[in-house]
Order: sequence, then C-alpha cells, then structure tokens
Amino acid sequence: MPADTPLITFDDFLKVDIRAGKVIRAEPYPEARVPAIKLWLDFGAEIGEKKSSAQIVAHYSPDDLVGRTVMAVVNFSPRQIGKFMSEVLVLGVADADGNVVLLRPDKDVETGARMY
Repeated sequence: MPADTPLITFDDFLKVDIRAGKVIRAEPYPEARVPAIKLWLDFGAEIGEKKSSAQIVAHYSPDDLVGRTVMAVVNFSPRQIGKFMSEVLVLGVADADGNVVLLRPDKDVETGARMY
C-alpha cells in the first residue's frame, strides 16, 4: 500500500455505493476538453437511468459500449462536465500507456447489483 494512502474502516467502504450498470446509450462527446464518451446507464428499478462522461476513447467507441455492463459509483454528487451533467463515476484502471480500461464483472450479474 502506498505510504500516503489512509487506512479506512469497513464502514467507510460501505459508504461508497458501487453498482453494476448496463450501458443503454453512448455518444461521442467532442465538446469535452479531453476526448470523452457520454454514457447513459441502466442501474435497475431501484436507481434507474443515470448519465456519465468517461475519458475512454483510447479503447472504446460508443458502438462498443452499448449492452456492456460496467461498474460505477452511484452516490457521488452530480458533476457538470462542460454542457453535460455526469451523475455517476464509471470505474476503470489505467493501462501501461495511461489509458482507461473499464472495470466490469467477468460473469453476468443483475443490473443494479451492488459491489461488496
């Protein structure tokens, strides 16, 4: 663990609501300062549809994403990204070149399923 990373409790972890969402729509976002894709995700009946802007153009096109299940933090405050309101944070990790690779379940899971 990096020295500057604080330890958290399990209760701290439970405050972060990470859910499986299915991409139902994706569009290029050419107006963004950093190339991005606008995503509309379905998180099931409890949470519904939410939007996100993701800087993932190095590995994904909008057509690649529709129907894909990804993991996202659903309890952040909405954030204005240019003219687009991002409501959730889609999760990913950087590859060797610093480009984002999306996190997703390796098996089928229910839309809206919570990570624990």
